[in-house]
Amino acid sequence: MKKYTSIGALLIDFRKYTIMSQAELAAKFDVDIRTIIRWEKNETLLKPDKEEEMVDITFIPYQVIRNLNAPVSIPVFYDFNIRKYSLSSLSKDLPDPNWIKNIHSKTNRIRTIKYDSDLNDILRCTQLQPHIPKPISKELIIKASEILSELNLIIFDTSGYYSGHCVFFPLTKRFYNKIKKRQIKEEDITIEDLIDYKKSKSPVFYAYDINSDCNENFLYIAASILEFLKKFKRKYTYAAYTSRNDTYDINKALGLNIIWEDKELQKEIKSIAPPRLYEGNFKYFLEK
Repeated sequence: MKKYTSIGALLIDFRKYTIMSQAELAAKFDVDIRTIIRWEKNETLLKPDKEEEMVDITFIPYQVIRNLNAPVSIPVFYDFNIRKYSLSSLSKDLPDPNWIKNIHSKTNRIRTIKYDSDLNDILRCTQLQPHIPKPISKELIIKASEILSELNLIIFDTSGYYSGHCVFFPLTKRFYNKIKKRQIKEEDITIEDLIDYKKSKSPVFYAYDINSDCNENFLYIAASILEFLKKFKRKYTYAAYTSRNDTYDINKALGLNIIWEDKELQKEIKSIAPPRLYEGNFKYFLEK
């Protein structure tokens, strides 16, 4: 993560990250190029309406923009690659997973995925991840949310802006093994492949994507996942395919195994970590 102390520095890095000119950014904000220059030089701040537009245009978390777009800015750490921020250098890394087991507080900021606006934010976020070549269909997420509402969640910040999500597909072991053996890819999953996990003796809960803009929101999402799996008394398999570089240690601590990793794809998509398929369950971790 990089430390930012001004909105101007954030805008400059956003343009570099997206390979966007000042003129192109000005067009998106519907302002002249001189306004962009003033913002980047920190000569003026964004007005409230432009602050809201910046959330939509850049997809940078609202809290990051709000902290920096202030008369006295509040420094923030931010990583464009994983759309994640931290308010201090001490809280940049994911916390000890044992903390998650001990989270008993609830938040009304998290709920089941159900609206088109939810889907738009989720698909936009998944496209930031280099190992996902194309978005899955909205219909697939909606169907998964109907079947497995407990694990298809979206979370918002205190101002009501999108902050993260988790999308899970309930699959048969036979179908999942095709992914495991690399006979098919996860983008090949269709509505017809989803199962009623309540009628399956040993379902696979396939984590298509878990994402959050800060550790606090990640903890709420992770706690919701573990709470469901702790109550699930039948045999199950948890699986996830991810290229995020910040999840290796926590997945190891949770007792997940790396089935395979694609270092060739890592070179191709220029990701920090190789895309990895994880598998396991949390029985041992939850009983410790």
